[in-house]
Amino acid sequence: MPANLTPEYKQAEQAYRLARQPREQLECLKQMLRVIPKHKGTEHLQADIKSRIRELTQASAGHGKAAHRGPAHAVHPEGAAQLCLIGPPGAGKSSLHARLTGSGSEVGPYPHPTQVPVPAMLPFDDIAFQLVDLPPVSVEFMQPGLADILRATDGVLLVVDLSAPDCTEQLALILRRLAEAKIILSERWPGQADSPGATAEPAADPFSVHLPALLLANKTDLANPEDAAVLEDLLGVRFPALATSATGGRGLAEVGPFLFRALGIVRVYTKAPGKPVDQRRPFTMRRGDTVLDVALQVHPDLARTFKFARIWGSGKFSGQQVGADHPVADRDVVELHSQAHG
Repeated sequence: MPANLTPEYKQAEQAYRLARQPREQLECLKQMLRVIPKHKGTEHLQADIKSRIRELTQASAGHGKAAHRGPAHAVHPEGAAQLCLIGPPGAGKSSLHARLTGSGSEVGPYPHPTQVPVPAMLPFDDIAFQLVDLPPVSVEFMQPGLADILRATDGVLLVVDLSAPDCTEQLALILRRLAEAKIILSERWPGQADSPGATAEPAADPFSVHLPALLLANKTDLANPEDAAVLEDLLGVRFPALATSATGGRGLAEVGPFLFRALGIVRVYTKAPGKPVDQRRPFTMRRGDTVLDVALQVHPDLARTFKFARIWGSGKFSGQQVGADHPVADRDVVELHSQAHG
């Protein structure tokens, strides 16, 4: 029997997909349950929604089954975007993290040296990306709560040891483990949606999350870098890939520029009327964002009372007056005017 989901349900489902915090997710799930058509065709979906509501309720209360799955190590996002490093034990994930960020991420020759998520910043030009070194995934173990961290991130850096004989099996295992947790890694990055070969994501249930992934084929000092292409062919995946070496430094300088392009980052600088440009820290937007999105980042009240803006950069001329729906471009300077101040 078809589900025949209503527009109200689809709106609630979309809000759930976009929610990043457990409290927001819980409210969206309750709304989904309220508006879902109640008939035999939606019984399975109703059960899934109720199950997810129970999990989030138990996790927030700190009791029941969720409390026995281990401590939660939520990582507050910072910088232009949050990316999580994931890989099997011994792939050099923590070494890459340490080289890219200068972090104190523990590195060791024994399995599972990283026990908790380790966040640190990767500088790029005048912005920075937050890279989170996650505990490794193996045949025997995937740390509880790891999927919840991934659900809130912007993308994944998938680290594999290119010199390992079982490299293919390791990567297949990680993809399978994540899929079981309804985390689907994708080659499609938001800033590259119009690139050749990019396709729309397939339809999925409301509890699955598609995350863009970059394959970091590590330890190229011990293997042939061209093996990365062979690895992709064997698995039938088409993730963008970089050949890297935490020891020799190969490919590390390419990570920041890739993330900047692939995420569609747009840097916007603001100025108050009659004041110089604030160049200390740009607001990081996404390609397609508008002047109103900038106002919302500066302060919600400014977005609510928005009147017009003046823009330097992507305007037809310097200081052009534009409306709320004017798209911003990288390195634009925006002067926001509210109804209260003119």
